[in-house]
Amino acid sequence: MENLIALLVAAPLLGAAVLLCGGRRLDRAGHWLGTLLAAASFVVAVVLFTDMLGKGAEDRALHQKLFSWIPVEGFQADVAFQLDQLSMTFVLLITGVGTLIHIYSIGYMEHDERRRRFFGYLNLFLAAMLILVIADNYLLLYVGWEGVGLASYLLIGFWQHKPSAATAAKKAFLVNRVGDMGLSIAIMLMFTTFGTFAYGPVLEATGETSEGKLTAIGLMLLLAACGKSAQVPLQSWLGDAMEGPTPVSALIHAATMVTAGVYLIVRSGAIFNAAPDAQMVVVVVGAVTLIFGAIVGCAKDDIKKALAGSTMSQIGYMILAAGLGPIGYVFAIMHLVTHGFFKAGLFLGAGSVMHGMNDEVDMRKYGGLRKYMPVTFVTFGLGYLAIIGFPGLSGFFSKDKIIEAAFAKGGTEGWILGSVALLGAAITAFYMTRVMLMTFFGEERWRRTATPSPDAPDVEPAAETRGEHAEPHPHESPKSMTIPMIVLAFGSVFAGGFFSIGDRFLHWLEPVTGHDHGDAPIGASTVTAATMVALVIGVAIAWAMYGRKPVPVAAPRGSLLTRAARRDLLQDDFNHVVLVRGGEHLTRSLVYVDHTLVDGVVNGTAASMGGLSGRLRKLQNGYARSYAVSMFGGTAVLIAATLLMRAV
Repeated sequence: MENLIALLVAAPLLGAAVLLCGGRRLDRAGHWLGTLLAAASFVVAVVLFTDMLGKGAEDRALHQKLFSWIPVEGFQADVAFQLDQLSMTFVLLITGVGTLIHIYSIGYMEHDERRRRFFGYLNLFLAAMLILVIADNYLLLYVGWEGVGLASYLLIGFWQHKPSAATAAKKAFLVNRVGDMGLSIAIMLMFTTFGTFAYGPVLEATGETSEGKLTAIGLMLLLAACGKSAQVPLQSWLGDAMEGPTPVSALIHAATMVTAGVYLIVRSGAIFNAAPDAQMVVVVVGAVTLIFGAIVGCAKDDIKKALAGSTMSQIGYMILAAGLGPIGYVFAIMHLVTHGFFKAGLFLGAGSVMHGMNDEVDMRKYGGLRKYMPVTFVTFGLGYLAIIGFPGLSGFFSKDKIIEAAFAKGGTEGWILGSVALLGAAITAFYMTRVMLMTFFGEERWRRTATPSPDAPDVEPAAETRGEHAEPHPHESPKSMTIPMIVLAFGSVFAGGFFSIGDRFLHWLEPVTGHDHGDAPIGASTVTAATMVALVIGVAIAWAMYGRKPVPVAAPRGSLLTRAARRDLLQDDFNHVVLVRGGEHLTRSLVYVDHTLVDGVVNGTAASMGGLSGRLRKLQNGYARSYAVSMFGGTAVLIAATLLMRAV
């Protein structure tokens, strides 16, 4: 079975190569080819998963070496794949949800002239992410890591004719390069410390390595995770990434890019377990980001950007859980999988709403859409209930486990982290209820005006071909879009409960990640009750603000916090002042030093040598009489000196 592992990557990689290099002759069938190869990868994943289930927990890991990449003395790097319970979980999520997004894109991108290229980029994205999660060493993981960065740049900026899309793609690319520097430094430190990049030798040797080195490696890995998973302080790119087509948003937020950081930390768990300071920084980053993203999501009127804030917050939950060590590793991955279902469903639902609303994204110009889009309403609504943790749905099981794990950290730290996680649950219930009410309930505000929102992005090419600048006529999306939404809705409802029966998911991952029950100061039932109270409070406040009162088309000025949240809590302003302006001042200072000190020394030395050579040049004037006088004078000096020495 291990020989099949390479086929996971080969299928979408072949699709990317054919679609991107095959030319216009594939325009009519390219989308079908891309979708078929993504589905083929999913079929291979299911076959491997079935085989893995038939083995004992300790014998499930598979390994396949393709070839030696860099075989030199003292430096060995292989192109080799490792498939264990952790990577298998990601493979199923990536290929399964990725295939559904491919199917959805067939209808969503129907009118785009560059659809073939779009599906080529989607295939490239899947192939890079699969390399990332099944690599058996950090250097090959880095290849997939950079491939995901390239594919995200191409997809976010797919409609590059829009300046906003081109800018967003460059921003995502540059911010992620900062995080990628962390991963490259971590890999260099690993090689100098352990002499290898392979997971096994590196993770097994952590007990024999100094805590200082492991802390440095852990912090660099965290920096990389912050870039890919949009965590503070490298979170500014995520909201702007909504400029890409909606299927891209679903792919980035649910199944691929933002989950890479969580995978990296959990895969490197042995390093963080042996470096408690680095582990604490992971916890702090996750806790800060889950509140940061939730607050941003509360103030966004753009439906996709509201969901982007939600993703930032939910990934913060996962990073928080991963920072708890063996107490939270399993629950971080469990929430990642359930989040993959309901967040993909929510983004595809948002795309369906946009499809029926002339690509309008401003929720203040929605309202009352449930009767026009019943399938979208039900599937989006189930995703909404799942993400807020409604009892019995997926988010209820996975997010509650993270909150329990936060309290199980013990001591004052556990109480603080548990309280932060509960606060995040209340804010989640508020902003997601706000999205639900503004989109599907209330009066039909889109009848008031047909002008585009000033905050809305440029009209997508699909909209241009339909001439959609008139009053919207909301309608349900075609089956190619609604069927994937229905499938994801089933996952939103049943996945969490299925994983929790008999601690099924815990027993599945425990051989790889380990598990520790911690020291919880309160029982699970108490945590559940507190979570339900937080949920009810969040929903009630949202209902009071957006359900009982008419929603104005123009957003009110709001409080200082609201205005800051609309500007992403001033993250771009901070980056501009500290990094851009700071970089400008640093550059000017370096230029000044270069001109005054460096150039001064160089030019001064040159001028001194020029002046000295000019004076010496006068001695070599070419006149014989001058040379004779010089010789006579020199002889006289020598004679005088000789006589003086004899006299003494």
